[in-house]
Amino acid sequence: KKTLLPLLREETSSFIFPCNPAVQRPELRHMVMELLKCIPLLLFLLFTCGLDHFVFSILSIIQHHSFIEYSYQTSHHLSVNVMGASLMADLLRSTIGALNASVDTKVETSNLVCLPQPTGLTRQQYLNTCLPLGMLALLCVVQVYPFRLRRAIASFYFPKREKTRVLFLYNKLLRQRKNFLYLQRGRLARQARQPPGLGTLLLQRCRQRWPWLCRYLRQRCTLCGTPETPQHEPCPNPNCVALYCEWCW
Repeated sequence: KKTLLPLLREETSSFIFPCNPAVQRPELRHMVMELLKCIPLLLFLLFTCGLDHFVFSILSIIQHHSFIEYSYQTSHHLSVNVMGASLMADLLRSTIGALNASVDTKVETSNLVCLPQPTGLTRQQYLNTCLPLGMLALLCVVQVYPFRLRRAIASFYFPKREKTRVLFLYNKLLRQRKNFLYLQRGRLARQARQPPGLGTLLLQRCRQRWPWLCRYLRQRCTLCGTPETPQHEPCPNPNCVALYCEWCW
C-alpha cells in the first residue's frame, strides 16, 4: 500500500523480513535467551573438564613421586662336622650331615602395582565432549530461520485468518503512523526549546564560516539520525537549523 510503504526506520526494526539472511532485532532477543540457557551447561562442562584435569594431575604426581622399591638379601649356611673314624661317627655323619644347608635369599619388590595409572583425555576427546554443546549453540542461532516459516505455513492452511491478520496489521500501522507524527512533533518542540549545546554551536559556526567543510562536518536527521545527504531537507524557518531526511520530511 502506498499509504504505508516504504516503512519508516522505526517501523522496520519491529518487523521480520524472511528473505533477509541477517538475524533481525525481534529475533535477536529470542536467540539471546536461548543462548543464555546454554550457559549453565557450558559452566558444568568447564567444571567437569577442570575437575578431570585436576584429578589426573594429582594421580600423576602420586604415580611419579610415590614409587618405592625394596631390596632384601640374606645368606644362611648350616654345617655340622662330626669328628672321628669310628662306626658311630660314620653313622652320625651320614644322618646329621643331611642337616647341612646353604641358603641365599634375594628379594626385590616395589609398590608399582599399587600405584594409580592415570590416563588423561586427549584433545580429540575434549573436542568430542564439547561438540554437542557447540551444536546446541549453533541450533539456537539457526532456529530463527525455520521459525520464519511459521506464518507462511499458517497462512497456507488458514487463508481467511491470514487476511484478517493482514488487515489488522494494516490498521495498526496506520494508527501508529498517526500517533508517531504527534509524538515526534512534540519531541521536536521540546528539543527546540532547549538551548543548543556547545558542540552544536561550534558545528554551525564552522559550517557557516567555511562552507567547504560541509562535506566533512555533516549533520544528521533530527528525527531518525541518518547522516546528511543531498536529499535532506532543511527547515524552511531561517531561525531553525533542523535537518530532515526525505522520508521524515
